[in-house]
Amino acid sequence: MIRPVSSSKYLVAMIMLLSCAGISCGKLELGGGGTTTSPNAPGGATGKQFNYIFKEKTNGFAVFRIPAIAKSKNGTLLAFAEARKLASAGDSGDIDLVLRRSLDNGKTWEELITVWNDGANTCGNPVPIVDEETGVIHLLMNWNNGEDTYGEINNMTSIDTRRVYYTQSADDGKTWKTPVEITSSVKNSNWRWHGTGPCHGIQISEGTFKGRLVVPCYYYDGTNGKTYSNTVVSDDHGLTWKLAGITPQDQGGECAVTELSGAKLMLNIRTNATNRLVTTSIDGGNTWGNLSTDFSLLDPQCQGSLLSYKNNSVVNLFFANAASAERVNMTVKQSLNEGSTWAKVFTVHTGPSAYSDLVKISDQEIAILYEGGIGRPYEGISFEIIKISDFK
Repeated sequence: MIRPVSSSKYLVAMIMLLSCAGISCGKLELGGGGTTTSPNAPGGATGKQFNYIFKEKTNGFAVFRIPAIAKSKNGTLLAFAEARKLASAGDSGDIDLVLRRSLDNGKTWEELITVWNDGANTCGNPVPIVDEETGVIHLLMNWNNGEDTYGEINNMTSIDTRRVYYTQSADDGKTWKTPVEITSSVKNSNWRWHGTGPCHGIQISEGTFKGRLVVPCYYYDGTNGKTYSNTVVSDDHGLTWKLAGITPQDQGGECAVTELSGAKLMLNIRTNATNRLVTTSIDGGNTWGNLSTDFSLLDPQCQGSLLSYKNNSVVNLFFANAASAERVNMTVKQSLNEGSTWAKVFTVHTGPSAYSDLVKISDQEIAILYEGGIGRPYEGISFEIIKISDFK
């Protein structure tokens, strides 16, 4: 059941950041990953196998976090993550944005590609968007000074502020253009922390705004101490970007966007509570309706992901998250009535799990890229294909 939610202060410790220099793109490194089997994973998932695309303590990184995935117009799977040097798995410090590609729907993966490395600074929050009209892969990201902590950014004692960058690839992710800063176009001056996604964005497929690229975001408003979700859009295939709609109530956090029937858009939002928030837009993300709470989507105050596609004119809608009060039980739910109810469920991993993203493989299969492990959620980022017929 979905019910309206009233506006109230959403207390979240957030970040602020600064400018980027000495960017390194397209650097090839050895690939990590492999399969790990849990003999008795927490939550009862005995014998769980993880198909790790990114594995902790590989390639010179302590941990990999924040997955995002997209499938190119040519069928290449692009799996993104933050490669973190600090074992704490914290959101600041030396973090690179990395990628692995698969040409066979995830059966094998190429070596690690570094999309963005700015030395000891933080490069992350990937939001890839496939441009079905041009074939280009668009990518929005965040940057902050690696020394800045959440508290310092919130208190405006940080070295720099949170910044937004854009890059693109015209060869299915093999190489990337030097990231370009777009902060002034998509972030207001009174905003402190700003987060892109993290998860894939979309291109609107029909209607007045057909072809528009849409990126889900959120921010901390320095004037009132509240957080809001919002969208950033491009109507010229990534040449320019602009700030679009903002949720009318606060409490918004990390969010995912998808397209429903009639070019209606949906935002599904993390909040400082135990259920997800939802809102919709009928004007391409320029404005968003009042927030509602979906009480059927239990959430541990963590990121979640959305995916939709039409099959025989019916919108197949999927939502993935750690469906629990804790960061465990990675689950994908299916709705055939655009989120009014979630009738079918597939449990991916009952043990420790956190962030995720979803991608369509075919009309009969989807895939999930998610953080999961045996003892804690951040042991690796695993890829798993799910048959639609397996939803029960």
